[in-house]
Amino acid sequence: MTIKQILVVDDEVGIRELLSEILFDEGYQVHLAENAEQARNYRNEHEPDLVLLDIWMPDTDGVTLLKEWVEQDLLTMPVVMMSGHGTIETAVEATRIGAVDFLEKPIALQKLLGTIAKAIREGAPKPPLQHTETNNQESISGSGGQVQHMSLPLDLPLREAREHFDAFYFDYHLRKEAGNMTRVAEKVGLERTHLYRKLKQLGVKLAKKSVEEEANES
Repeated sequence: MTIKQILVVDDEVGIRELLSEILFDEGYQVHLAENAEQARNYRNEHEPDLVLLDIWMPDTDGVTLLKEWVEQDLLTMPVVMMSGHGTIETAVEATRIGAVDFLEKPIALQKLLGTIAKAIREGAPKPPLQHTETNNQESISGSGGQVQHMSLPLDLPLREAREHFDAFYFDYHLRKEAGNMTRVAEKVGLERTHLYRKLKQLGVKLAKKSVEEEANES
């Protein structure tokens, strides 16, 4: 069986070393790049089985590099974005461009390995959506394994646009956790009562199962 090649692109040496050790122990061949330039050079010479790509880097950010690969027809391998706290909007944008998934730092070990295995198994992303800006519904691949649709409301005032994103964000986690409100609350970092209040405010409808769960646990 051929050893899978993974390119890790991150400007933080500690993260590169940690991911390298974990993935090496799991049987992957790991290549490291500390910035977009090194990642470009590697991709021009090789085609890895997967790329772990950090969003925030000092020279060229990960989303810009992802766009370059799309434009140059070099996005022939799955790319999983890595994002720090507060950059989930950017990560969602990256999935619209062509990334297959994203991991939020700090990355849990099982989440990391599960996402990598799934991405390698499913292979290169479907043709990206860079030419469909006029279409109001864009496909977004998420770790839930389903295709989601999100109306990207760029013409709205910021507050209204944020509400659209928040509704999409919570709906994504509800689907991912099959409506389990306890797990959703843990994932999004909200106390459960606050989560219910937020969902009601956004008009996100809960499945009957979720409502029954709340009644049984209260």
